[in-house]
Amino acid sequence: MHFKSKYILLIGILLVLFSISSYSHSSRDFTDYVNPFIGTGGHGHTYPGATMPFGMTQLSPDTRLTGWDGCSGYHYSDSVVYGFSHTHLSGTGISDYADILFMPTVGEVQFNNGYQESPESGYGSQFSHDREQAEPGYYAVDLLDYDVRAELTVTPRTGMQRYTFPESDSSNIILDLEHRDRVINGKLEIVNDSTIRGIRVSRSWASEQHVYFYTRFSRPFDDYTLQVDGEEVANTSSVDSKHIKVAFHFDTEEDEQIMLKTGISAVDMNGAQKNLKTENENWNFGNIRRDASRKWEEELSKIEVTGGSTDRKTIFYTALYHSLLAPNLFSDVDGRYRGHDMKIHETDDHNMYTVFSLWDTFRATHPLFTLIQQEKTNEFINTFLKIYEQGGKLPVWELAANETNTMIGYHAIPVIADAYRKGIRGYDAEKALKAMVHSAKIDNFGRKYYQEFGFIPSGEAGESVSKTLEYAYDDWCIARMAKDMDKTSRYEEFIERAQSYKNLYDKDTDFFRAKVNGGWYKPFDPTEVNFNYTEANAWQYRFFVPQDVQGLIELMGGRKTFNRELDKMFTAKEKTSGRHQADITGLIGQYAHGNEPSHHMAYLYNYSGKAWKTQKIVHRIMKEMYTNTPDGLSGNEDCGQMSSWLVQSAMGFYSVTPGKDYYTIGTPHFKKVTMHLENGNDFVVKAENISEDNFFIQSATLNGQKYTKGYLPHDKIMKGDTLTFKMGSEPNKEFASGKENIPHSSIKKHHINSVPYVAAGSRTFEEKDTIRLASSTKGSVIYYTLDGSEPDKDAKKYESPIEITDHTNLKMRSFHPKYGKTKVVTAHFRKIPKNLSVELKSEYSNMYSGGGDDALIDQIRGSNNYRTGNWQGYQGKDVEAIVDLGEEKAVNELSLGCLQDVGSWIFLPEQVEFYVSRDKEEFRKVEVVDNPVPLKKSGPLVHDFKASIDANARYVKVVAKTIGKCPEWHKGAGGKAWIFVDEIEID
Repeated sequence: MHFKSKYILLIGILLVLFSISSYSHSSRDFTDYVNPFIGTGGHGHTYPGATMPFGMTQLSPDTRLTGWDGCSGYHYSDSVVYGFSHTHLSGTGISDYADILFMPTVGEVQFNNGYQESPESGYGSQFSHDREQAEPGYYAVDLLDYDVRAELTVTPRTGMQRYTFPESDSSNIILDLEHRDRVINGKLEIVNDSTIRGIRVSRSWASEQHVYFYTRFSRPFDDYTLQVDGEEVANTSSVDSKHIKVAFHFDTEEDEQIMLKTGISAVDMNGAQKNLKTENENWNFGNIRRDASRKWEEELSKIEVTGGSTDRKTIFYTALYHSLLAPNLFSDVDGRYRGHDMKIHETDDHNMYTVFSLWDTFRATHPLFTLIQQEKTNEFINTFLKIYEQGGKLPVWELAANETNTMIGYHAIPVIADAYRKGIRGYDAEKALKAMVHSAKIDNFGRKYYQEFGFIPSGEAGESVSKTLEYAYDDWCIARMAKDMDKTSRYEEFIERAQSYKNLYDKDTDFFRAKVNGGWYKPFDPTEVNFNYTEANAWQYRFFVPQDVQGLIELMGGRKTFNRELDKMFTAKEKTSGRHQADITGLIGQYAHGNEPSHHMAYLYNYSGKAWKTQKIVHRIMKEMYTNTPDGLSGNEDCGQMSSWLVQSAMGFYSVTPGKDYYTIGTPHFKKVTMHLENGNDFVVKAENISEDNFFIQSATLNGQKYTKGYLPHDKIMKGDTLTFKMGSEPNKEFASGKENIPHSSIKKHHINSVPYVAAGSRTFEEKDTIRLASSTKGSVIYYTLDGSEPDKDAKKYESPIEITDHTNLKMRSFHPKYGKTKVVTAHFRKIPKNLSVELKSEYSNMYSGGGDDALIDQIRGSNNYRTGNWQGYQGKDVEAIVDLGEEKAVNELSLGCLQDVGSWIFLPEQVEFYVSRDKEEFRKVEVVDNPVPLKKSGPLVHDFKASIDANARYVKVVAKTIGKCPEWHKGAGGKAWIFVDEIEID
């Protein structure tokens, strides 16, 4: 053999060995284990199309135009595809995006995108999942009606489509700029016979979303047909309209491929053109597809798993894939981006991003990023700070340079605090803390009352319990970061606010309950889903005190009680009461894995020394709630959160309290997991003797040394340590059980005195009432006033029940020798006419009782927020009530207060009928008042239906006529409409 041949052979052998070493996990690529169809069925709300990690473009098929399960534009149960648009949301509970839609067709042009009556009624096409393919960075499907093969791939800011046509002299590619949401500004320019560009500004979830595009065709189109405002327009190449559709015509040969590539931008058309030129200059579809696949391989390879079935690996890597879909790139290749002031800005030191589903992703997704996306984490936080500068506050639920204010809390704060605590600090920390404090002190969404009272009263803001609990956690994150930055006064201020959860803890029930008029909201059913909680009930917020788990354990009476109550949650009946909430899915007892408030709860056993119970329930969740099927997610994906829970948990740990520098240990899902960190180190988790039955941890070592703790410090991961578990089929109840081994989450200093409350006393009374006060803090002394003055120690000390005989405004606060004084709590008691009563002939919803059967005559008016609890709600029925005045009286004026909030399916009645009677046997109709407010008038708004009369009567009957079903134009068309009423006034 010649030397040259030997040399070539040696090089070949080395390359093969290197390849085997590099891919020792399997002969398959990591991308081979991704199934983008997971979550596209059920209520997962994911999309299967082509995108890049954190990419600006999500080029995916649209199969559903409306409805909650069409939020991503695609649902696996559908059989018609309407086209392929360039932006999509992954797993959200509200629809938006699906911008710049193209659709290839053959035959006569149809501009309607419906497919309701027959195939001839629209440009959509039937498709079959048997002839559909999806993988990271690539999607393909056969359009059966047209015999066209559609293929999609992407770069970060561009999309590329390849359509394989049959032989035809009437092949078309349709561009529909009217598709899906409401267009408020549109423009199309046909630059030449192979280039177009345009603008689409729309309103949906984001109130003003800008998308600019620049598209090139791989061959000139022969002609085009332009439709503007529903009419065909000839001899023009540039149009401005909200309603633009165009069909580009081609003569095609058999299997002829026509490609088009589109750059998008939120800045302008030039930005879209630059993005296209920079990222996708040539016409090599295969190269773009391979580049996308390589990028995904690079990202997915950061976590390498060994062992487990193909299904289990597919579930894991698909979860990791979903975790990396959002946030999305929002700045162009030249650094320009649209700010929250709607002005164009430029950044040269980091990329800008959008789609921050923070109520969801602060829990698991962003903590996962602190492990495998630290550089991106810095970019995300720098984006937050730009949003703060240009929009006035840190993001809540940010979308396309719009703050939607969806969901609750100020959860950009834990993302920042968690990163800072873990040493990720590539941003201005001083500015970050200033932004955090500012965002926490804005007087909206109940925060005014939260800061004034230490909790949010139910009557002042909806979802008051959830908001109070989540605000308290966010405040702890501010305190934690302030302490790390030696800001002592700021730390003390917010560590006290972080204990506000104590003000809603009811010792008698051991639940967090809403307060109204200084006392507990009644009636109370912990399974009831109502306006006091966010997409949840009292069970699902019972354990949300991640900043002070030990404090919650103490409130509940100790570790034994805490464990027992956790057991009750997981073994309770899997049924909720009250309002139907589509997000509450994946139930194990009252634990709801399909929605985020429950996500940390399985790990709480660790905090009371029962780590084996965490191992048992976490294993069950991973096994039952995640499958390799289209409906393989138990709830909305929510921009990565549902999947990130699985990614962390499968590695054997979870971030229960973002803002702390440790992870709580659960149970590993694989024989070996290797995390390749950005600092060059490898962190390894090994599970010896693991099997489907062997999921209990028997013992553990860290770098060969015995490890008994139920938590794992972040720095151990960053150093590249090796954590080894020995697994078994029976629990080792001693593992991580000692006091020194449990994870600690506690507030040890600056404890607060919880506010006093009204233990007994009616908001309304006839002659007299008895008020009783109480405090949940042992040793507290209550002082109160009845004259409107602020109570202090010179005020009257509460020692016995308070008797009242007239309107009374009570103010109270308590003092404790160790914990100091509380904030002032106010309660109002109103005397109503004697013998006044109301008989309800219609049954109200228990969720919206308004305070009970007497709500319509209690002289307490509802605000324009139906969630505050003062409104009485009736769905799909008329409201009929009879008021007994106690004796015959002269009646001059009658009125009924009603609410309209069209977005919440609440409509004013069509009319209100007023009747009077002396004997309750015969009623005389005295007035019919029609609704003067248009049904489409957006709310919320309060309107009083008034009637002037001249009559003597003892009884007054009021009948409010429902509109019945939501109108055709409404998003809930055909569903039962609500009537909300409060206060019948009689003069």
